[in-house]
This record gives sequence, structure tokens and C-alpha cells, in this order.
Amino acid sequence: MSAARPAAAMEAPRSMPTGQRNVVRSNDSASLWNCTLSPGWTLDEVQVLRQALMKLGVGNWMKIIESKCLPGKTIAQMNLQTQRMLGQQSTAEFNGLHIDALQIGELNSKRQGPEIRRKNNCIVNTGGKLTREEVESRRLAHREKFEVAQEVWSAIELPKPDNPLILLDKKREELKSLQAELDDVVARIAAAEQASISDQNTGGIKRPRE
Repeated sequence: MSAARPAAAMEAPRSMPTGQRNVVRSNDSASLWNCTLSPGWTLDEVQVLRQALMKLGVGNWMKIIESKCLPGKTIAQMNLQTQRMLGQQSTAEFNGLHIDALQIGELNSKRQGPEIRRKNNCIVNTGGKLTREEVESRRLAHREKFEVAQEVWSAIELPKPDNPLILLDKKREELKSLQAELDDVVARIAAAEQASISDQNTGGIKRPRE
């Protein structure tokens, strides 16, 4: 593996302006581009996943789980959200790389052309399946262009989860709130259906109040 480069010397993506914006920071805003949130994800959780990918590497899902920075998230959920952050469905070409997924997602969001097809804002592969050699060639190119300097990703401190009991209480409160919203929607639908039935029974003519 090539030696890590200083953060200030990292090559800037050509679609991004020059200057300090191109220095990757672990605490940068999670809104480099408007990535789509997968169901069940918050913006704060996306920021944590972004930092985890930089520190632990894309595809190292068990290390992320063992870090306990995203309690309750499954490998499938993290993989899907990573696809949306990258702006492309194929993640194999980034496996093991310490990269800023949102930075790459911003570049992918600007790609245009007749060969570019998207699903859920992610570029999908429309050609044949890439060979192992092609995937590895892309991975090496991405490492050279996008990998975060070691002194940057090694200094990232992933958040620790709250006390499990406190976290459970929070989830219960969230569930109660969602249930209350659902009950309200169901009640409104029932009221609207009842009003519609009443209008049909009276021929759609409302009787004047006495």
C-alpha cells in the first residue's frame, strides 16, 4: 500500500474548487451533496457512517459493528446507505479504502451522458459485469485519487453509544410518537370515509342547520 499523503496535499477532485475546501476533515458537514437517506437513517447517523468509512474502510462492516458507533444497524443497511452516499450501486471498487463517500457522491451526482443511468439517485452498471482485474484496477485508481491520509483517518474518534437502557427508552419514546401519529392518520381517514358515506346517503346534499 502506498504511503499516506499529508492532508493538505491530497489531490482535489477536478469538479471541486481549489483551496481549503479540498482538505478532507473528519468533522466536515454531512451535506457535501444531497445524498438520499435510506429508510431508518438520520442525517446524524449518515455523518457517523461517513466517519466510520474513513476510519475503518469501505466494506469493513464487522469492524464498524464492533466499534458500536451505529448500534442497531445491520450490514445490509450500512451497505445500502453507503451506495447512496457514493451515488453508485457498485461498492466493490472501493473495498478497504479509507475514503470520504460523500465527496465521491458529489462527483457522481454531476456525471452526465447517455451511458449514465440512475436508480434512487445511484448510478447503476449498464454494461457487463466487471472482471476482478477491472475492479482491482479501479480500486487502485480510487486509492491514489481519493484515499484520506492516514494521519487524518487514524485521528478520527467514532462516537460511543449511549447507555443501552437510555437508548432503549429513547427508541420506546420514538415508537410511541410514531404510533400516535399513525393513530391520528387512521382516525382522520375513518372520519373522511364516514363523511363520504353520509354524503352518499343524503344524495350529497347537506341539510341546513335549524
